[in-house]
Amino acid sequence: MTGVFISFFALLAVAFAAMVMWLRQPMRAALALVGHMVSLAAIYACLGAHVVAVFQVLIYVGAVMVFMVYTIMLLDDRDASCQQPWSMLAIPAILVAVLVAAALWMLVGKQPAAAPVAGAVAGDIYTFSAFSLAFMKHYWFHFELATVLLLIGVIAAWTAIREGRNG
Repeated sequence: MTGVFISFFALLAVAFAAMVMWLRQPMRAALALVGHMVSLAAIYACLGAHVVAVFQVLIYVGAVMVFMVYTIMLLDDRDASCQQPWSMLAIPAILVAVLVAAALWMLVGKQPAAAPVAGAVAGDIYTFSAFSLAFMKHYWFHFELATVLLLIGVIAAWTAIREGRNG
């Protein structure tokens, strides 16, 4: 049953990520990003990494998205670029996304199945040391990937603000 939930939330996360790229209004894209991050937190919870799921909601959905919404409010939504349905960079962005997805698919396909955490027995999976080992061995890449995506969003918003003032 866990696999069904993980698949459902993974599809939901991909759908929200596509909406972030597709939607032209900044606030709607930010709300889609919130949905994406909540879906990731649900995947972490299904995988048994409850602390990471809580961190995902508290840090990214809570604090960082407040910052992102504040940054979006600085944008001028009457700008003509928000009204255009397509950007000239859409095709290169789609090509890069397909290449990154294919590379990640190949990388994940070559990974052996995750081994149980060394030294952790069934009774002490909730200790700090067991969580630290599991996080650093299995979940750190996913957590940091979300960090990089947020950094890219902040840089894009900052660039849009700067370009709007120069124009």
